[in-house]
Amino acid sequence: MHDPRFDTLASLMLSHSLNVKPGDAFNITADIQALPLVKALLKKARDKHAFAHVDFTNQEISRLQLGLIRPTDDGASEAFLKRKAAWNIDKFDTLMGEIVIRSYSNDQELSAVDPEVRRLDARCVKPFRDLVINHRRWVLFEYPTPAQAQRAGLSFDDYFDFVLAVSCVDYSKMQRDVQPLAGRMKQADRVHIKGPGTDLRFSVKDIPAIPCCGEYNIPDGECFTAPVRDSVEGFITFNAPSIYWGTTFSNIHFEFEKGRIVRATAGEQTDKLNQILDSDPGARYIGEFSLAFNPLIQNPFCNTLFDEKIAGSFHFTPGACYDEAPNGNESTVHWDLVCIQRPDFGGGEIWFDDELIRKDGLFIPDDLKPLNP
Repeated sequence: MHDPRFDTLASLMLSHSLNVKPGDAFNITADIQALPLVKALLKKARDKHAFAHVDFTNQEISRLQLGLIRPTDDGASEAFLKRKAAWNIDKFDTLMGEIVIRSYSNDQELSAVDPEVRRLDARCVKPFRDLVINHRRWVLFEYPTPAQAQRAGLSFDDYFDFVLAVSCVDYSKMQRDVQPLAGRMKQADRVHIKGPGTDLRFSVKDIPAIPCCGEYNIPDGECFTAPVRDSVEGFITFNAPSIYWGTTFSNIHFEFEKGRIVRATAGEQTDKLNQILDSDPGARYIGEFSLAFNPLIQNPFCNTLFDEKIAGSFHFTPGACYDEAPNGNESTVHWDLVCIQRPDFGGGEIWFDDELIRKDGLFIPDDLKPLNP
């Protein structure tokens, strides 16, 4: 049965996110489970007299493909992965952007893949991903599945409704409301974050602040910048779980000296956490700092696309920075780790210079209060 909400979502992706014009050509990379949304996108593209190429994916196939890679085969795997990245770069020479639709039947599907394989794949694909992320329009969405509904503690029908509701908020209003926050972030020098297990200081001086209101991620609702690379001092504890390389991490704790993560723990997953952070030198430095404010997303369920937009949260990201807010950090890693500061999660404060910006998840200055739920 056709769900008209997919038509709304498709129009949002094409008009608001990609800003597709007649004659434009773009790519759709989608899990096969997302076929109903792909069909809606193709119909809307036809209405706009645009062109689309579709690449269908599947989690199990992705795992099996990674299983073909052998880092110790005298460079044959690396050569293949580099050729594959070059093919994709060539394909995007005439494409203006990409819509990526993930769909997780099992978010642990890739957990058994050798970390060395993950590192090699990330390193080889990086030139292609940098091209798309920094030089093309793109938008990411995660199609609802029963597995993700179970992780969120909801029935599938309720989860389906939740995903579409939080994805189709009023982004035009959000764009207006976020401007004072972006202005304050651009003017700030010192940032101080306090909370349970967290006392963190760093500078964002002269680094741009970028509002995100449905242009790249759906759902959306954040404003990001980056710390001056060597300025981060102190410690932080993240209270939202996170999945990376197919492994679930909880209670991640970092300690910083001169911007570098010098100690990292995550209970039983401490060794794997440090494997990720040792992917390359930049993985132990921070590439992004962001404040989130989607009013309809309140609780984490180990899905970064949603969790990093939780009202009253911020995320702090080991790894690569974005070209829009550069701090010079390069890495194959970009891992958005979330800390929620509402009272039900322990509270906390964020200060810009000597001004209290947010306390216990709520913005304090009058010009920022429209961002509160």
